[in-house]
Amino acid sequence: MDRIDAMAVFVAVADLHGFAAAARRQRLSPSAVTRLVAALEDRLGTRLLQRTTRSVTLTDAGARYLERARRILADVAEAEDAAQAERTAPTGRFVVSAPNVFGRLHVAPLMCAYLSKYRAVIGELTLADRLVNLIDDGIDAAVRIGVLDDSSQVARVVGATRRVVVASPTYLARRKAPRTPDDLAAHEIIQFTGLSPTPEWRFSRDGRDHRLAVRPRYVTNSADAAIGHAELGGGLTMVLSYQVADAVRAKRLRILLADFEPPPLPIQIVYPTTRLLSAKVRSFIELITATCKWSFVEL
Repeated sequence: MDRIDAMAVFVAVADLHGFAAAARRQRLSPSAVTRLVAALEDRLGTRLLQRTTRSVTLTDAGARYLERARRILADVAEAEDAAQAERTAPTGRFVVSAPNVFGRLHVAPLMCAYLSKYRAVIGELTLADRLVNLIDDGIDAAVRIGVLDDSSQVARVVGATRRVVVASPTYLARRKAPRTPDDLAAHEIIQFTGLSPTPEWRFSRDGRDHRLAVRPRYVTNSADAAIGHAELGGGLTMVLSYQVADAVRAKRLRILLADFEPPPLPIQIVYPTTRLLSAKVRSFIELITATCKWSFVEL
């Protein structure tokens, strides 16, 4: 027995003073209405209705139960309405996670636009280069860069980026630009550990992945620090193309060894498979596709 269905049938019988009329309202057979009310009374261990051939009336226990049943059914209806509204109109708390630099450069402005458009949403943006657990950390949607290996997530590709080696014109004016990855041995290397934790850089040769050991002169876990040092002529660094797009366009940095780059990495919005696609996530993705240019393959 579904207790909510049985409760709704009982309220209908009480309102309409009869089983046949209640059956018509609930679109059930009279026998099904009779069985549901009887099962409800058996569960409660008390009689709720007095039945005669001419009328159906409430017992004292039935009158008290009717008042509470109405409140419960109203609460259920309100909860269902709220859930349906959540699927059609963004509302409530919306938590987004993104990598530090990409989040600062691209997701933070997007969140401002999103919150301006959807006034009923309370936004929260978490920036971290570590992979957060969407379920445990209560994340509604996350920006991820790279190929996913977690089947518990649904992904929507919204852009792409590259691994690039860059150096400043001032550095290249005094040091010959490398023509192949093997030439890196003669250069000063800035190691960004957020992209490659170990001192080896990934390249592609003849369609095959190749990792080359490097000897860094400067090591940092900050993309901004690595890029800043490169702009000041400190050497070559490998970062993601979105991180240096502005510097490359402004000619503060130059991309090197482009012919040896591995395939581009997808930029994706991910959310847990255990959750329906809410209006908040759906509208967030729609805003990205409509307003954001997150392809950093061509610079």
